[in-house]
Amino acid sequence: MDVRETRKSPFVVSWLSLLALAPGMACAADGLPSVENVITRMAQARLENRARLRPYTVTRNYKLIGKEQQTPRSEVIAELSFIPPDAKQFVIREATGMGLGERIVRQMLEHETAIVKNYGSTDMSPANYEFRWAGEQVWEGHPCYVLEMIPRRKDKILLRGKIWVDATTYLLRRTEGEPGRAPSWWLRDSRIVLIYGDVAGMWLQTSSESTAEVRFLGTHTMISQDVKYKTGEVVAATGAEVGFGR
Repeated sequence: MDVRETRKSPFVVSWLSLLALAPGMACAADGLPSVENVITRMAQARLENRARLRPYTVTRNYKLIGKEQQTPRSEVIAELSFIPPDAKQFVIREATGMGLGERIVRQMLEHETAIVKNYGSTDMSPANYEFRWAGEQVWEGHPCYVLEMIPRRKDKILLRGKIWVDATTYLLRRTEGEPGRAPSWWLRDSRIVLIYGDVAGMWLQTSSESTAEVRFLGTHTMISQDVKYKTGEVVAATGAEVGFGR
């Protein structure tokens, strides 16, 4: 792991809590599964997916975009390696533009490598969330159950928003919401989108988009996109076709 010392501003540290969130569950109506049933099915699907996890390395692209929403103010390429069940390490391969972008990414990755040791703190489970039925929707061609998620505690690593649960596999396809508690004085009106997909038989988060109003700096968005995975001899391209549209 690249362990060079970085200066941690309140803005950098507070951004961490915007990107380290996880999966979810569901509810019911006429002819549809009950909330309890979907929660149970999701928990089972999550356990089965974790059993399929194997060592992999992912190349990830990060872009920090300012209020103009055009040219990135910073772009970072990082490589993240995972060894089941809870070992992650990373290295920054390339960084251009504002140094702020690299500092934010480095702090995000340090947080990600730490939180993997405690999945329970961010799981979309009844221990962390209350779930309510919010309807059905076809997203990216996949029928989904849409559920509202309400954090059971005010915690900046939990989200208040919605999840899109695949109606066939009961795996999470999309999460969208805002932190259950403001990450810091530096950030307000935070909004996060997480996208999930299949990577060589494993169901993983493959991209994210986090937007916040930063005091004195205006609106900024951090976008991450997994570009390439390597699992043993397998190299799987992913994410390029996944969008953030509804």
